[in-house]
Parts: sequence; C-alpha cells; structure tokens
Amino acid sequence: MLAACVVVVIITFLRHRTASDDEDITETPDVIEYMTMWIGVVYAIVLGLAIAGVWEARSAAEDHVQAEAVALHEISERVRVYPPDVRDRIREDVNAYVGHVVTTEWKSMADDGRVTERGTELLDRVRADVTDYEPRSDFEAQAYQPLLDQVAAADQARTSRAESTGATMPGVVWFGLITGAVVTIGMVFALQIRRTARELVLAGLFSALIAFLLFLIWDFDAPYSRGVAASTEPFLSLFPGVKG
Repeated sequence: MLAACVVVVIITFLRHRTASDDEDITETPDVIEYMTMWIGVVYAIVLGLAIAGVWEARSAAEDHVQAEAVALHEISERVRVYPPDVRDRIREDVNAYVGHVVTTEWKSMADDGRVTERGTELLDRVRADVTDYEPRSDFEAQAYQPLLDQVAAADQARTSRAESTGATMPGVVWFGLITGAVVTIGMVFALQIRRTARELVLAGLFSALIAFLLFLIWDFDAPYSRGVAASTEPFLSLFPGVKG
C-alpha cells in the first residue's frame, strides 16, 4: 500500500516536470471524467466478485475441516460399545491420523498445496479397523452402520479438503485484476491531477485501497496457507490430547 502511494507521487511529479509550458491543467474534458467514472464502477464490481469468490472458497475450506474433525470425533466416541481392545485400537488410530494432519499434513498443504500419502494410509487404517470388526451383539450391530457412515463422512471431507488446498483464482482472472488496477489508477493521471496536497493524498489513498484489496484477494486465494487461513482448531478442540 505504501509502495502504491509512492508510485503515484513519483509519477505525478515526473509528469509535471515533463509537461509542456502551454499545457492547461485547469480543465478536464467531460468524456475523460465520464470514462473514469465507469471504469471505476466496473472495476469495483469485478473486485467485489473476486473478494466474494475467494471468501466463499475459504469458508468452504473451513467447513471441510470442521466436518472431518466432527466425523472422526464421532468415530472415537461411538466405539465405546465395542470391546476394550477393539475400542482402544480404533481410538489410537484416529488419534494418530489427527496428529499427522495437524502437524505434518497441514504443513504440506501450506507449502506444497497437497495432502500426504501417509495421511491417506492412516485414514485407511481407521476404515479397516471399523469395517473389519464383526459385531458380537445386537447393541454392537446397531452402532456398526453409523460408524461406517462417519468413516465415509471423514473420507469425503478429507477429499474435499485435498481438492481445495490450491489457489482458487485462475491466472486469467489475476491478469484482469492487475490490468484493471493499472487502467483505473492510470485514469487518475488522465484527469490531469495537480501537485496540491489534497489531490496527492486522495490519489495515494485511492491507489493504496486498490493495492490492499488485491492483497486481500491474494491472501484469501489459498485457504490453507498465507495470512488469514483455515486453521486446525476444529481438530485441536475435539482432540485436546493431540498437539499441533
């Protein structure tokens, strides 16, 4: 944002130093003012749609994490009707998977934009623990199918999380956003801005605002990394014994 303000001030001073002596800076053609207004309106709409898109993607990423954590927690709680050896084995495998997600896999998602094969293996082990057990009573049989449903829900949430690890904004959209910013700010100079303190401040703030909005889109574009990202809090709150 500071760099955008500095660029505006430098360009303004350079423009005035290279301007001809007979240039009239007191009047601006009406067509330029009209075009500047509509360029600003159109670009504001584009920025708004872009921000809404990346915010929706980030919210969806948080929902995937929440759904996966809740499903795994349900598995860990519902197995209490099973024999102690089976129950403890399933809970240990669930905790091992959660511990891997909040440490190793989360770092891989932030750095490389992908989930790990080890995480897939650990979730497959949980699935095998649940599906391979044969209920020995009607009470255990009643808990068997809901457990399978929770395993399927955790697997689906993990798949959705894996699909949303990368950037959500296509390159062509970024090209349009950056080009639009250059054109929009460039139209400020087409209005024959003068070196008065008021005009320089307004032009600098306008440019800084566009820079901030572009940074905001970039920051939200990767839901599991950068500044404002989805966190592991759902896992840590439901599995307090796991250290992130």
